[in-house]
Amino acid sequence: MGPAPEQIPTDLEGPAVGVSDPHELLLGYLDWYREALMRKIDGLPEARLRATVPPLGWSPLGLVKHLGWVERRWLRWGFDAEDVEAWPPGGDDAEWRVGDDESTADVLAAYRDEVRRARALATGADLGDSARVGGRFKTPEQAPSLGRILFHLLQEYARHVGHLDIARELIDGTTGE
Repeated sequence: MGPAPEQIPTDLEGPAVGVSDPHELLLGYLDWYREALMRKIDGLPEARLRATVPPLGWSPLGLVKHLGWVERRWLRWGFDAEDVEAWPPGGDDAEWRVGDDESTADVLAAYRDEVRRARALATGADLGDSARVGGRFKTPEQAPSLGRILFHLLQEYARHVGHLDIARELIDGTTGE
């Protein structure tokens, strides 16, 4: 026997309950996870935001930086075939590490800029549209649809925001949605 009707939640995370359009659902859930990422770092002192969390090997701000690069690779370089740097100089290590010369404000601004650009590209296209050839994808056969790219981003965010749940609990015991 399940919970009593008055105990069943009527609100869901993400887009409104009445949303059924797949494009709107994917964009809405991506936005929910992007906002969850910001909620989970909210309130962390600067030093904790930038410090590597043992045993994970990355900092909360490093995770934000990584997700900015993920947005860039999949939407700007991938879907739009924009001629942009797809990885930072220094590769994967530099993508996750926040240098002393990088301010928190600059990392967050770069992330928000990538999100803004990605959202604009995804909003202005149909889920069935294929990625342009010439950036990440060299042939039409390699080019996935926008729907597949957005679904990949959604799972990337779900996984990493879950990682950040663990990091935040290790840092200061904070848990929650």
